[in-house]
This record gives sequence, structure tokens and C-alpha cells, in this order.
Amino acid sequence: MIDFTNTEVAFKMKTKNDLRQSKLLFATLSSPQIVQTLKGLTLASLRLRLPIKGIVKATVFRQFCGGESVGECQPQIDRLAEGKVQAILDYSVEGKAEEADFDRTLETTLETIRFAQNNPGVPFGVFKPTGVGAIEWYEKVALGEELSEKESEAWTRVLERWDRIFELANTLKVPVMIDAEESWIQPTVDELAFGFMARYNKEIPIVYNTSQLYRHDRLDQLKMALSRATAEGFIYGVKIVRGAYMEKERKRAVAKGYEDPIQPNKAATDRDYNAALELILSHIDHMAVVVGTHNEDSVALTATLMRKHGIAFDSRRVYVAQLFGMSDHISFNAANSGLNVAKYLPFGPVKDVLPYLFRRAEENTSVEGQTGRELGLITKELDRRKNG
Repeated sequence: MIDFTNTEVAFKMKTKNDLRQSKLLFATLSSPQIVQTLKGLTLASLRLRLPIKGIVKATVFRQFCGGESVGECQPQIDRLAEGKVQAILDYSVEGKAEEADFDRTLETTLETIRFAQNNPGVPFGVFKPTGVGAIEWYEKVALGEELSEKESEAWTRVLERWDRIFELANTLKVPVMIDAEESWIQPTVDELAFGFMARYNKEIPIVYNTSQLYRHDRLDQLKMALSRATAEGFIYGVKIVRGAYMEKERKRAVAKGYEDPIQPNKAATDRDYNAALELILSHIDHMAVVVGTHNEDSVALTATLMRKHGIAFDSRRVYVAQLFGMSDHISFNAANSGLNVAKYLPFGPVKDVLPYLFRRAEENTSVEGQTGRELGLITKELDRRKNG
């Protein structure tokens, strides 16, 4: 049984000053009005070229990011390692759509893979498909639409970027996760993932796709993926998450008149998430999983199912993962119990990761109980240290 209430283990890597700063930040994030006001002020300050980088870097960036470069992340990697937690370096620059931006994301991704090869604290690489190619190209391919000559050339460059990532990953034996995307381009991503898995996942999982279980079709897709992996003789690597684009997905479904791809309620999402865990862990010879969750019950279920199916807690086929700056009580207590645990550690220039930071701030405001839980645990640990 994992004790998620043990704050001494959860916050071992944090000083009292760290905890006080986190408490102030989460208290601020508890107000949607304040979050939206700060977001507006930050964007306005950037437009006016006001010197706010230092403030952002010392507050919300410090809480949720590892640094501005791969090298800057090393101190956080070392601190996580003190609690037996590893780090997944995630280049979190968003909203870029030029060829130069795609190439920059590619080169940074390759840098993180090389960095991981020589760093025991970094078990995976990761990239987002739309970080190396425009979303409209993935969509056209998903719909089977004919590409123009210019689009075909651009799509060829996208495929070459994917190929370079997984060729290096295979050479260095560093697993790489493909982040999830919107439902209307996911078929393209799925097929690309299958192709690279068939090539590189014969003996160990190098390529990992992502499955968002807040979609009502993803459990069936996982069953199909297992059948395909078994028939074709490769390992299906997958990160399972609940999901991140619900409002956007539902609005688009209404606007375009197709079936809502999202589950009817959270209970249905939890049901499929648990079923996905059972499916994967009962077929671990043909699958590998990163259990991406901020849900204590999901991590506890992972441990229970691993025992049930005779899977060692330190098996490289199973990891659990959370975002840096959140749910330390899950990460460090799970790691203390012997599970493989990693934190997604975002990095990138401050101004370029602001969209990511705004999402984290808004998520902590909107997710029921998230901010209150973080505040309660931090307060409990501060009280414990005060009382000796």
C-alpha cells in the first residue's frame, strides 16, 4: 500500500523557502479571476516590452519548468533524483508554425535524446507531432486528401524529422514518447507510430504512442493495437492519460456536426482508464506503458495490477509519470514504494513557454480539488517541520 499522505517523503527535495513560495503560488492560482488578470497583465507587459522575465522566471516558471535550456535542467534532475524520481525533458515551446521553428524543435529533441543516453536520471525523450509539422498537413493526411506539390514537400520534411528522431533513439537505445494530439489528426499520428514501432520495437520498446482515455474510442484502439503488435511481432509502447483538449474537441464536434469524441462523463473516462491498465499489464509481454496520471487511485491500481500479474516494480516496461511542480505526494511516495516514477520536466525560453505556463495555471484553477489538495499538503508539511 502506497501512503500518499506522507508529506515528509513528498517534499524531501524542497526547502522551507521552496514550500512557502509554492504555497503562495497555489493560493494565487486558487482564484480564476486573479489567474486571468495576471495572464492579461503578462501578455500586455510583453507587448510593451516591459522587463517582466525575471518575475515570471522566479514564480510560475520556477514551479512548473526545469530551465530555459537542457543544461539548465540538470539541478532539477539532481533534486528529483534525491527522491528516486527521474525526469523527462519536454521542450514546451508552443504555437510555432514556421519551418525554422519545426527544425529548431527537431534539433532540441535530438539534443534531449543524446542528453538522456548519458544521464541515468532521464529515462525517455518526448516530442509533440505538431512541434515538427503543421497541424493542417496531419489533418489532410488523416482525411486522405491529396496534397499539393508544396504540401507534399513539406510533409516529406515532417516524415524526415520523425525518422531522424527515432533513428537516433534506436541507435542510443533511448525510448521516445509521441505526445497526444487532437482527435482529427490522431489517425495520422497513430499510423506513423505503428510504422516506427514495427521497425524499432522488436526487442525493447523505443517508440511510445499516447492514448487519451477521455475519448470513448481509445480503449478499442488499444485492443486493436495489442492485436496488431502480437500479430506483427513488436512491442506496443504507450503512455496512457485521461486527456487535455475536452472543450476544444466538443466545440469542434458541434461546429462541424460530427459525433462528440469525448466520454459522456468522468466516470466513463475512469472506467476506460482502469480497463486500459488491466489490458496492458495483463499483456506486458507485448506492451509497455507510462501511466500518466495525477490520480492517486490510478497509481495504487497500477501497483495492485503489477502484483497481480507478477510484474516487478522496477520493470522497465512500466513507469508512472506526473508533471513537474504538481502532485509531489504521488510521485515521491510512489517512487519510495519502488515504482519507476518520472516527472515531465518542461523547458524552453521563458517567453516561448508562456502558453504552457498559462495552461498549467488555468488547469490548477479549474481541476476540481487540485489547488486545494496542493495547498493542504504543503501546509501540512510546513506544520510538520515547524513542530519538529
